[in-house]
Amino acid sequence: MKQLGLVTATLATLALAPSGVLAQQKTLYVAGYGGSFEKTIRDEVIPGFEQSNGVKVEYVAGNSTDTLAKLQAQKGNQQIDVAIVDDGPMYQAIQLGFCGKIEGLPADLYEAARFKDDRAVGIGLVATGLMYNTKVFAEKGWAPPTSWNDLKDPKYQKQIVIPPINNTYGLHTLLMLARMNGGSEANVDTGFKIIKTDINSNVLAYEPSPGKMTELFQSGQAVLAVWGTGRVQSFANTGFPVDFVYPKEGAATLLTSACPITKPNASPLASAFIKMLLEPKTQLVLLKDYGYGPVLKSVVVPPELGKMAPIGERAAKLYTPDWVIINDKREEWTKRWNREVER
Repeated sequence: MKQLGLVTATLATLALAPSGVLAQQKTLYVAGYGGSFEKTIRDEVIPGFEQSNGVKVEYVAGNSTDTLAKLQAQKGNQQIDVAIVDDGPMYQAIQLGFCGKIEGLPADLYEAARFKDDRAVGIGLVATGLMYNTKVFAEKGWAPPTSWNDLKDPKYQKQIVIPPINNTYGLHTLLMLARMNGGSEANVDTGFKIIKTDINSNVLAYEPSPGKMTELFQSGQAVLAVWGTGRVQSFANTGFPVDFVYPKEGAATLLTSACPITKPNASPLASAFIKMLLEPKTQLVLLKDYGYGPVLKSVVVPPELGKMAPIGERAAKLYTPDWVIINDKREEWTKRWNREVER
């Protein structure tokens, strides 16, 4: 691929090595997000990797909780070789023993992208904030949103879309509303109360699907949403009039992460695929196509590519959730959400 150039010497060595494992494994199964992310990986990453390593890559699309559920269902007989999921589910995957160690990670990796014992690695930094239709707002004379509290404004009745709590963006919404009102990961009661009493009447849909999210905006039904920089950048790249807002109270960070799945005769190409995602040229592709903040200190970001992504000062100000507390409470919160919010 012209954009990606040549792969590293490590990958070239792997491709040429007379390894029994490599000779046996002709297919590498990569599980990751669907939608625009899948298109970027299929178009910009997979062809070059297949050519350089003589392997067929099968991409299995699904959101993070779908992928984690597949890993749990296939326990003891894993088909997936590489999992690409949000940081919260990744912590769970590591805790459940699904992730193998990645050897030889880049020395200039940001510390925030590292996981304990290198059982996974961040491949892109995303901020969760607000997306709005710039054309509709201009036509109506509305000022752009600036705060999480804008979700309460009655003028948006049945025009807001928020992903549900089993999606990281929905979870971040709950946490931000709780933190702004004296709560924390350990006490999200205020977040639930605000969503139920002040925001619910404005919500058109609690929608997890990226494709349906964009459809609701394209049809004019929705004008304001909670989403991540990557999704908004990708949507804006299609020419649709949307922009991203970092709320004044702060934006939450989502670390898109990858890990090689541990299993008998695991292919070294699993780690090799992940390392290709970390190459500076691939990092710039993920920034351009998907708005990911790079995880390598050496990546020089062209000014025209840094409009939405969490880089520099924006990245430094992000709120990083405590996933140890969250993952312990998440099942309980999901049941409560289904009972009190999405009734």
